[in-house]
Amino acid sequence: MTDPAGRPGRLGVGVVGAGRVGAVLGSALRAAGHPVVAVSAVSEASRERAEMLLPGVPVLDVPEVVRRAELVLLAVPDDALAQLVAGLAATGAWQAGQLVVHTAGRYGTAVLDPARAAGAIPLAIHPAMTFTGTSLDIARLEGCPFAVTAPNAVLPIAQALVVEIGGEPVVVGERQRGLYHAGLAHGANHLVVLVAQAAAALSGAGVDDPGRMLRPLLEAALDGALRAQSHAGGPGAIGALTGPVARGDAGTVAEHLGVLAGLAAATGAVDVPAGYRALARAATTRAVAAGLLDEAAAQRLLDALAEDEREQP
Repeated sequence: MTDPAGRPGRLGVGVVGAGRVGAVLGSALRAAGHPVVAVSAVSEASRERAEMLLPGVPVLDVPEVVRRAELVLLAVPDDALAQLVAGLAATGAWQAGQLVVHTAGRYGTAVLDPARAAGAIPLAIHPAMTFTGTSLDIARLEGCPFAVTAPNAVLPIAQALVVEIGGEPVVVGERQRGLYHAGLAHGANHLVVLVAQAAAALSGAGVDDPGRMLRPLLEAALDGALRAQSHAGGPGAIGALTGPVARGDAGTVAEHLGVLAGLAAATGAVDVPAGYRALARAATTRAVAAGLLDEAAAQRLLDALAEDEREQP
């Protein structure tokens, strides 16, 4: 088998930010034959992560990481990225011909303009997965979709980097990055909140292990929704909707709101009935639009979901 390090076009990689994403992607690039020449790591957790996933790589300050690298991987929080790029530009750190790659879902390459002005090549890649910051993530990169944004002339470079680490590049336009990231965050982050709220209701009902009870139901619901979304010509994910909204059972919905209000009063979990109400309204609206629910049934549901003035603080 050919040693990846012997492939043409190998680049010295500098990783800025040994968080869960940076350390894993740095390790994946190293496995593809790109030597990691330096990494920055400030916290004890990031230093331990760098030692585990990038053994032998020197831990240096950010300007020195940038100075040594042909490819700089910026894996820092979204809100810190612009200031970091501008700050390095102000000190003359960026080099002509240097690849500068960030992993922030929110941004395209405009945030890298200060580096680009110095002659660096801007690329944006964002893996659509969650990271544990361990070696388990390396295998999960295989087939993982990556949003890729770059100027047309260098877009193939970004795509090739993603393919090298096992990912699947999906081109997302500069102006669409914010909406792209909002979609992912809404799905993944709020799914976690939804599970927590459902578990709170089950705990209130005396269920000792809510996760065990929820798992088969939620896994089947998620699988069904994703399959329906992928089905050409169908109503999309909403086609997999089941339960009282799908049946137009306004009385059941009203009962749910009543018992969830009781849970909120007893435990302070006021987000649970509010979350149920908001999602049930959205489900009703989408079910009508998809032709799964008639207008009369939808109105009964919306009437049941109307907030009672007595519930207002």
